[in-house]
Amino acid sequence: MKKQLQILLIALAIMLVACDKPIVPKPKDLIKEKEMVNMLVDVHLAEATFNKFRYDSIMRDNSAANFYASVLEKYEVPDTLFEQSYVYYASMPKKFEKMYREVMNKLSEMEQEFSGRKEQLEFDDEAIQNKR
Repeated sequence: MKKQLQILLIALAIMLVACDKPIVPKPKDLIKEKEMVNMLVDVHLAEATFNKFRYDSIMRDNSAANFYASVLEKYEVPDTLFEQSYVYYASMPKKFEKMYREVMNKLSEMEQEFSGRKEQLEFDDEAIQNKR
C-alpha cells in the first residue's frame, strides 16, 4: 500500500511539472504576453460588437473575420503569428489562465466605465473616506 502511494505521488508530481512546460514549440516571433492580453481584449470586443449587430442591415456584408482582421491590422500582426502565439500560450494552462484572468479584468473595468458604475464606486469610496 505504501509503495502504491509513493508511485501515485511521483506520477502526480510529474503531471504537475509537465503542465508548466509548453507542448508546442515557441514561435520565432512570439507575441509578448502583455500585447497578447491586449489583443485578446480587442478580439473579445470585436466578437461582442459583431454579435450585437450581426442582424443589422448595415452588417449584412460583414463577417466575424472582418472584425478579427481589424484587430490584427491594429496591432500589425499577421494571422499566422497570432495563431502560433495563441496555441503556444494555450499549451501552458497555468500561464494561459493567468493571462485570461487579466483579459477578463480589463473587460470588467471597461464595462464598469461604460455603464458609469466606476464613477459611482469611486464616489462611494470618497464618501466613505470623508466619513473617517
